[in-house]
Amino acid sequence: MLPRRLVRLVSLFSRFPGVGEKTALRFVMQLLTDKSGLAESLASELSDIQTSIRPCERCRNLAEVDPQGRALCSICLDPQRDNTKLCVVAKVQDLMALERSHVLKCRYYVLGKLLSPLDGISPEDLPIVELAKLIASDSVKEVIIATPPSVDGEATALHLVRELGSLGIAFSRIASGIPHGGDLEFSDQITLGRAVLGRRPLEIDK
Repeated sequence: MLPRRLVRLVSLFSRFPGVGEKTALRFVMQLLTDKSGLAESLASELSDIQTSIRPCERCRNLAEVDPQGRALCSICLDPQRDNTKLCVVAKVQDLMALERSHVLKCRYYVLGKLLSPLDGISPEDLPIVELAKLIASDSVKEVIIATPPSVDGEATALHLVRELGSLGIAFSRIASGIPHGGDLEFSDQITLGRAVLGRRPLEIDK
């Protein structure tokens, strides 16, 4: 029912996570009917995205390549960040989620992967050496491990502590528990256990 080129476009959009064929078709139809230059702008931005955006040289977050060919993200360029604290995350999306919380004002480091024997990811595949060099160069005093509360995330957290423990720094792990507005009866036993173990004193304002 559609021209072959439109079918190919729908197929390409459908390859994005969470985008089905119907949503992909809506995207394509929007591009066809839009009069504001959306298609041209999109094509221009996509034409060199894989060469103009690459991992930050310092923390492996996404960064735009500058005229000198260097790639440093906005967080690493921010002089207001606390260099003594380093938050280690599994992926860039986790970093973005933590930034949206507006709680941390520290530096980050993106591992890019988690230990996963089933997926063939071993300790040798983690950037431990690079992470250790960053900790030493920035005089980091605390490493906040913010890997997911999963089997792979916990294994990775423990491995980081074992490998970096000799650096004489403090380690902390983000807490996990009942989400805001959640019901206890629908929480799994691991989440409930962590919520209890991570409890804090409750004080009444006087």
